[in-house]
Amino acid sequence: MPTLVVLVFGYLLSQFYRSFLAVIAPELATDVHLGPAELGIVSAAFFAAFALVQLPIGASLDRFGARRTVAIPMLSAVVGAAVFALAREPWHSVAGMALIGFGCAPIYMGALWVIGRTTTPARFALWSSAIVGVGSLGNLAAATPLAAAAAGFGWRATMLGIAAATLLSAFFVFLVVKEPPPADHSAAGGPKPGIAAVLRIRELWPLYPIALVSYPIVVAIRGLWVGPYFSQVHGLAPVDRGNAVSVMVFAMIAGAFVYGPLDRWFGTRKWVVTGGTVITIAGLAALAFAPAMPVVPASLMFGVIGGFGLTYGVLMAHSRAFLPTPVLGRGLTLMNMFIIGGAAILQPLSGAFMEAMANAGASPAAAHGALYGAFAVALTATLAVYLLSRDAVPAR
Repeated sequence: MPTLVVLVFGYLLSQFYRSFLAVIAPELATDVHLGPAELGIVSAAFFAAFALVQLPIGASLDRFGARRTVAIPMLSAVVGAAVFALAREPWHSVAGMALIGFGCAPIYMGALWVIGRTTTPARFALWSSAIVGVGSLGNLAAATPLAAAAAGFGWRATMLGIAAATLLSAFFVFLVVKEPPPADHSAAGGPKPGIAAVLRIRELWPLYPIALVSYPIVVAIRGLWVGPYFSQVHGLAPVDRGNAVSVMVFAMIAGAFVYGPLDRWFGTRKWVVTGGTVITIAGLAALAFAPAMPVVPASLMFGVIGGFGLTYGVLMAHSRAFLPTPVLGRGLTLMNMFIIGGAAILQPLSGAFMEAMANAGASPAAAHGALYGAFAVALTATLAVYLLSRDAVPAR
């Protein structure tokens, strides 16, 4: 249990880092001279670095375990947060976010690897969703508390404080984490299987497209666009903006916990993901057709997207069901590479989209509506592919 506690605290910080930009985006843009496209690149730098190292992380987990694989890279996040806090030019912010992304990359995977090695596949969705739920408190910290801290101390001093918390977290991961017993490779009769063995698992193929857009859409909205939406469309000040964003954050936390046991209750993972995705599409469509709706219903729509769109844990459990133990780390991190890589792609694309809309003379409401409509179309297309997947029915 202490192992999971320190890993989950690290994951809480990772969740903070992937979502804090939405709240401080207007002030950051002014201080560091960022337009919408540059803001998208800054956010994408975290996810690009995060995604690029997933496969090496998977190999490291299978070979060295979680303690060193998680703790040592976290020092990069400490440096990155400091660089970000001191940024004066756009490239400083990009470099800081890339360093943070590299440092946060192994945290959630380390936690999943530990539970994948120490619990049954049937309970994997429950544990993985619970970790996402607790970690999503980092999203909560990146809403009203961040807005209040930034208003009181400035966003730069606040980020230096987060850097110090990250250093403390890395220390405790290295000190506390205990490794599970080594996997038995004797049955393989040869060298340990690599990533090619994972790519040959056909049951995983229909899961990759929806992984590229489902969670990435939620992350793009929460981490980049929900704050500017309430600032540009409704003119909310920082703390009021943080309060509005908090609705989505609380929904994401609740969604993560609620999704945990659903696969066992209903005896299906595929249709749990499908049902949540359909409702998420409906929320996106509502904002697309009525982007200037009042603050309260808009907050509720973002809550629907955040809560029902957080199928991350169940989707990881769906993939875990087809992964043999010797390639568990590689398989989980490959799926995570698609998920986080999708966020890395979607962030700059959405930034370029919003800048093009602004250059074309679209109002903020029209630009945001068009963006959420595009998200709905992309999610619908990948859901159609996911429906071809083989279900993974957990044991009751």
